Amino acid sequence: EIRKMLDAAGPQLKAMILLGINAGFGNEDVATLPTQALDLKAGWAVFPRPKTGIERKCTLWTETVAAIQEVLALRPRPKDEAHADKVFITKYGMPWSSETYGTAITHETSKLLKEIGIKRPGVNFYALRHTFETVGGESKDQVAVNAIMGHDDGSMASVYRERISDERLIAVADHVRTWLFGKTEIDKGETPETKHA
Repeated sequence: EIRKMLDAAGPQLKAMILLGINAGFGNEDVATLPTQALDLKAGWAVFPRPKTGIERKCTLWTETVAAIQEVLALRPRPKDEAHADKVFITKYGMPWSSETYGTAITHETSKLLKEIGIKRPGVNFYALRHTFETVGGESKDQVAVNAIMGHDDGSMASVYRERISDERLIAVADHVRTWLFGKTEIDKGETPETKHA
């Protein structure tokens, strides 16, 4: 179903969907994502959750990087220069944030789901975040999944933990990518180190 969504979505929604399943981003995450949070050359997103301020870091798949690059190349000029740093700008020159433009992401996702015949209760944009959590957990590294999701379990371990290696974050994202796309030609012979060199 996610692959059907990607095939049918326009450039902006496609990039948002990829961020949802690649990095566990929710509606407000993509709506408020600033360009400076992305290192597309190295393939990383470093962006605190707007809801909680908890730091997050996630590797970006080649598909996600390409989709974001397309969005930036076609991005409309924002009506307000205060929004000039936002990755996603609507065709009306406004940000996609629910605070400034209703629930545009929810509406656009709902329209897409109806078009491809998979609209039903519980299937919406935020379900991508749920799916990332579920599939990412199957990587057997819940600590890394939590770090990507921006979750703090409140345990003493999370207080004491000083860092989580990039390799662990990459392993989780790669696990989800393989679940979604299967093993592809680009994956053969690559390690996390060579893929992100």
